[in-house]
Amino acid sequence: MDVLETSKLLDEELYSRQLYVLGLPAMQRLQGAKVLLSGLQGLGAEVAKNLVLMGVGSLTLHDPHPTCWSDLAAQFFLSEQDLGKSRAEASQELVARLNRAVQVCIHTGDITEDLLLDFQVVVLTASDLEEQLKVGTLCHKHRVCFLVADTRGLVGQLFCDFGENFTVQDPTGAEPLTAAIQHISQGSPGILTLREEDDLRNFRDVDLVTFSGIEGMVELNGCAPRPIHMQKDGTLEIGDTTTFSCYLRGGAVTEVKRPKTVSHKPLDAALLQPRMVAQSPQEVCRALSLHQAFRALHMFQRLNGHPPKPWDPVDADKVVDLARALKPLRRTDGKPLEEPLDEALVRTVALSSAGGLSPMAVMLGAVAAQEVLKAVSGKFMPLDQWLYFDALDCLPEDGELLPNPEDCSPRGCRYDGQIAVFGAGFQKKLSCQRYLLVGAGAIGCELLKGFALMGLGAASSGGVTVADMDHIERSNLSRQFLFRLQDIGRPKAEVAAEATHRLNSDVKVTPLTDPLDPTTEHIYGDNFFSRVDGVVAAVDSFQARHYVATRCIHYLKPLLEAGMQGTLGSASVFIPHVTEVYKALGTDSEDASAPVCTVRHFPTKVVHTLQWARDEFEGLFRLSAETINRHQQAHTPLVDTSGPQFLTLLQVVLGVLRKRPQTWKDCVVWALGQWQLCFHYGIKQLLRRYPPDKVCKDGARFWSAPKLLPRPLEFDTSQDMHLLYVLAAANLYAQMHGLSGSQDKPALREMLKLLPLPDPQYLASAELDPEQKQGLHKALQVWSVGPPLQPLMFEKDDDSNFHMDFVAAAASLRAQNYGIPPANWTQSKRIVGKIIPAIATTAGAVAGLVGLELYKVVGMPRPLSAFRHSYLRLAENNFSRWIPPAPAVQTFHHVEWTWTCWDRLKVPAGQPERTLKSLLDHLQEKYGLRVKMLLQGSAQLYSVRWSPEKQAQCLSLRVTERVQQVTPCVPKPEQRVLVLELSCEGERDDTTFPPLHYEL
Repeated sequence: MDVLETSKLLDEELYSRQLYVLGLPAMQRLQGAKVLLSGLQGLGAEVAKNLVLMGVGSLTLHDPHPTCWSDLAAQFFLSEQDLGKSRAEASQELVARLNRAVQVCIHTGDITEDLLLDFQVVVLTASDLEEQLKVGTLCHKHRVCFLVADTRGLVGQLFCDFGENFTVQDPTGAEPLTAAIQHISQGSPGILTLREEDDLRNFRDVDLVTFSGIEGMVELNGCAPRPIHMQKDGTLEIGDTTTFSCYLRGGAVTEVKRPKTVSHKPLDAALLQPRMVAQSPQEVCRALSLHQAFRALHMFQRLNGHPPKPWDPVDADKVVDLARALKPLRRTDGKPLEEPLDEALVRTVALSSAGGLSPMAVMLGAVAAQEVLKAVSGKFMPLDQWLYFDALDCLPEDGELLPNPEDCSPRGCRYDGQIAVFGAGFQKKLSCQRYLLVGAGAIGCELLKGFALMGLGAASSGGVTVADMDHIERSNLSRQFLFRLQDIGRPKAEVAAEATHRLNSDVKVTPLTDPLDPTTEHIYGDNFFSRVDGVVAAVDSFQARHYVATRCIHYLKPLLEAGMQGTLGSASVFIPHVTEVYKALGTDSEDASAPVCTVRHFPTKVVHTLQWARDEFEGLFRLSAETINRHQQAHTPLVDTSGPQFLTLLQVVLGVLRKRPQTWKDCVVWALGQWQLCFHYGIKQLLRRYPPDKVCKDGARFWSAPKLLPRPLEFDTSQDMHLLYVLAAANLYAQMHGLSGSQDKPALREMLKLLPLPDPQYLASAELDPEQKQGLHKALQVWSVGPPLQPLMFEKDDDSNFHMDFVAAAASLRAQNYGIPPANWTQSKRIVGKIIPAIATTAGAVAGLVGLELYKVVGMPRPLSAFRHSYLRLAENNFSRWIPPAPAVQTFHHVEWTWTCWDRLKVPAGQPERTLKSLLDHLQEKYGLRVKMLLQGSAQLYSVRWSPEKQAQCLSLRVTERVQQVTPCVPKPEQRVLVLELSCEGERDDTTFPPLHYEL
């Protein structure tokens, strides 16, 4: 069984999605960690939230400073009632409520050397440079991991010092590469050939491997890690195999991941010789200037007793002078850095540095919390050592449009931190926005929190609508910030709306529990979208994203989109007529299944075996029960139903039993027979049909690549996977028949030793002769006497119900039949359950990036160069942002106008409504288009290929009359537009005309 079952202390249901990111060892280390967090403004609150949600052992909060108005723009644990109270004391209880398994304490005194010795990690936020240097020196001395995190307006800073010899157990977090073996030669060196060519690319950077499941050359199975070398022909050298047995078949080669050691300098040294995390030389140069800007801001504060005033040009010039006077930075080799100071950048930082913004706190708080996780778990590569993140692109590019000091001065309100950056005028514009958020999961909760803090839709004319059809589950609570234990079972949209209102009572959030899809366009229709200024999508499938995007294109609404998987995250922005539209690259392949014949008889990949096992579950424990119940209720003989599939289904339900099971032993006998059918007898039948030496008509061997020659397994009670299959299958069979099961593996093992293997004649056959059909009929008559069967609906999240045990065991045995490297229990659950690994830090980071783009959308009009797509790999410190492409311009040589994917042809219906002929004439006169075909959906309204009589008949009709004639759709009174598609004379294959919006 998988290692997740061995832990008694870990709440596996709560952390189920996070465990797929971290793994059990890292999660257990996190649960035992003690962290000190100093500074509870917006950034500190985000770090605290993420650590507690993820399940850190204990978190000590330190911030004796009183709450002020400017805190409330980003600190969601505080409210107007906390003004004047200590930030730490006011925040403690709300922080603790996020996860009662985490000990949340307060330290009210100074940070001393003795205090630091009690922690593994210390994080400073909103601290002055002198304190950073003092605490950093002590932490480095005592090998306590040390972080500094800070945000100033639209710029953020993060520093890590994990000591001089910090071991990273797993630098990437990716599962070890594994590949199926085609052949291994005897020799020095031995040459290994992989079965799949696609695997060759993955193994190019691998230097150590081990082996498993090999037949013949068994000396390699479980061997010490061996070095490999890629050859020009794509084979792998694996060392001397001369004395080993001859390779026969099967087996897998698996990467051995090696720990890495990193060395960090203490803050006092790293301050003058900074190592920057950046994706390009240009980013390094910008980061160095931002580094100097932060040093100058600290110096300004020390000299003046306050930070620069918002958008004060005099203060900004002083900061630039201080930055210019700093000693030059040095490279890691001690030589001076030659990059000039970007004084314009430093000045902009100083002008906008007085504010505190929720999206910046969310983004930097997520990355900082991820670094804490790295420090305590040894999982993922830590930052080396400075990260600077800036979103100054949120400011207008035109200097004339930049805020002024008067507009940015404090108002004594909860938005003062945001007003200090963007001004009161922009704040008013934010409050009047009306936005739709699709999805109230992990990212959606973070976005709603951000909306509340930003004041999005807080005016009487504004508002936010959140749409989500799902209900809250316990596994949501480790990353979906707005939900608590008492909310389990309630609709996400409703709970999220209530929680958002508690964060900011001025923000009106309307929950909708209807899905946003083609079935609900009567709800999310013309009237609904006419009241929306923009859409934010935080959904977890390409299909859902694609549909939301099509709605935004149709209604010309800005779309902000975010997604995540594990430590990978993305945030994108799509603006009408400015950027390209959303393209769902994964739509076609997302739910693609392998061909039935591949799954049933010729699997080559582990996903094929899992799909087969999942189908087995459905057929054995759901469909069969539903079928028998249906015929019991209808009082019809079961065998009256025709079709070999149905008869085979009934055969396997009976199995080796000739009567309905009455005891646990009966269920075990059936399960043993099913094991024999699937993994021994069924494989023998297949090989009789397609013998190993079978040759096709073209002379090629039937069992040649990509087909894998299977072999029957022999049942062995000492094999854990054999036992698990019978245990799970027997329990499920018992559940289906309303009988008691058993979890006693030793007793089952002893029972199986005494049971004979079933007679093949009682196992299922693809074809039944009349005598066999008569026997089946008699058995089913006996079977039907009794209460209805209980169909089992597959449930992946209950590890005690044997559902996943059955699927994992069945798939593993199937893989053994075909020599395919099997998936372990955890991998099987993730693949079969289509579970997306998730963690709070990634959700926060992408939500912060979306919030930054939202500032730009609200501040429209903005040029294309202002917007950013973003992609994050938090495990590997990859932070990429780029300007999105502009929409492609299309032309049509017959006319002089151009268009993009955002354009449409608008034609009013008129009063009285125009005819179809009038519509076609209008298109020719206004646009020069001679229409060949006109469609509404898939229905033809007009075609030049029709006979003159049919054309004349249709052309005389009004457009809506013609639509009702060929489609079941009747335009509703509130419907404003009919969307039509046209094909025109002279068009090329690559021509896509804009949709025709027929305005009713």
